[in-house]
Amino acid sequence: MTTKLAEIKEMIFQLPPEEINQLIREINETISTKDFMKLAETGFQEWNAPEEDIYSNDAEN
Repeated sequence: MTTKLAEIKEMIFQLPPEEINQLIREINETISTKDFMKLAETGFQEWNAPEEDIYSNDAEN
């Protein structure tokens, strides 16, 4: 465990239980959102194909 992590942990344990629970909920929500966004990226890979770039093709003509 790094010093910074130990310091953060010490600070968290000084919070009242309600605030610790709120922090846990917010951390879980952030992690869930990031995981969902990363998973969703795989559904749009075909948009990166050059032949799908119709707007750039129109601008060139």
